[in-house]
Amino acid sequence: MVLNNIEKLLEKYENGETTLKEEQQLKNYFSKETVAPHLEMYKPMFAYFLVNEKEQFTKDVPLKKSFKFNYKWISVAAVVVLLFGFYFNSSLFQDDDLGTYEDPMLAYNEVVKSLELISSNFNKGANKINYLEEVQKGVSNVEYLNEMNKKASLIFKTE
Repeated sequence: MVLNNIEKLLEKYENGETTLKEEQQLKNYFSKETVAPHLEMYKPMFAYFLVNEKEQFTKDVPLKKSFKFNYKWISVAAVVVLLFGFYFNSSLFQDDDLGTYEDPMLAYNEVVKSLELISSNFNKGANKINYLEEVQKGVSNVEYLNEMNKKASLIFKTE
């Protein structure tokens, strides 16, 4: 009778349906020296649970960390960054060449080349979506079929 009860408790335990009292019964049963042979495999697991219950954490846990933030150093770092920025942004390292052309005809030719390149790439993309016109033709044909279906339903009075 006790063995049947233990087996039922084990089944409930494996399904996660046991109460704390039932789990304590299982721990007590498996802590004994004599356990049914077919239940021997559960003995180390429950022995571990018993030992694990007795473990305690003995180290101190600091709950509050004392951290003092010094805002002076942030302001000093900001000033240093600004000084480096002004120094490296000065005219010593700047080129006055902005990519401008002296000859207007040369500038015009460069603009025309750039626009031709953009146009050719745009046309390549536009050619790839020409099939959408065919899809639109197919959709309009389906709409004609719907119109025919409506007329047929009026004739045969199916609506």
